[in-house]
Amino acid sequence: MLEIKNLTVNYGAITALHGITLSVKPGSIVTLIGGNGAGKTTTLRTISGLLKPQSGEVLYDGKSLVGLKPHRIVALGLSHVPEGRMVFANLTVHENLMMGAYLQRDKAIIRQELERVFTTFPRLLEREQQIAGTLSGGEQQMLAIGRALMSRPKFLMLDEPSLGLAPLLVKTIFEKIVEINRAHGLTILLVEQNANLALEISHFGYVLETGRIILQDQSAALRQNPQVKSAYLGG
Repeated sequence: MLEIKNLTVNYGAITALHGITLSVKPGSIVTLIGGNGAGKTTTLRTISGLLKPQSGEVLYDGKSLVGLKPHRIVALGLSHVPEGRMVFANLTVHENLMMGAYLQRDKAIIRQELERVFTTFPRLLEREQQIAGTLSGGEQQMLAIGRALMSRPKFLMLDEPSLGLAPLLVKTIFEKIVEINRAHGLTILLVEQNANLALEISHFGYVLETGRIILQDQSAALRQNPQVKSAYLGG
């Protein structure tokens, strides 16, 4: 569904990604793990069209995304939940969700997607008229995912969904990610510092280190890999 080939991305004179290659199969959850500065967020931002690569290809369903504007990429069915949630703090929950549906003109479809979001995250229905900036961190993460779902994506990218959340809420968010993958048939690319949880719910994983993929395997195998255990799983 998504294929990245020899992708190189620079920030000025600094090379953030050194010719990485990875692929994501339809219906799967694939995770990118690695420390700070490994290039995980850069990868997602490049897929989304927020960064322009120096070289390499980003193919979605066989079509190149390089050079496309971000809103065109969303229209193709890719949604990105950014690190730090980035909800519109001064808007209500409902208004935030409507922002996610800005490309959709069919009101019946918007209603249907809204219902689906509220079924997945009942807490958002309870908070529908609340100002987003007053929500807890976990509720804001639910809202950020819900807003992304409003564009009816086929492919969802999540950047550090557990960041800054209490352990119990992290568990809830990850359960919802699995539910979205199974119930909605959504393909998911997950960037996550909590490597243990990420490898637990994903099918396949890539380990990024200073802009290079150093390991790739089935997630279950990576969890047993001594190098991964030592560096990322605290064992």
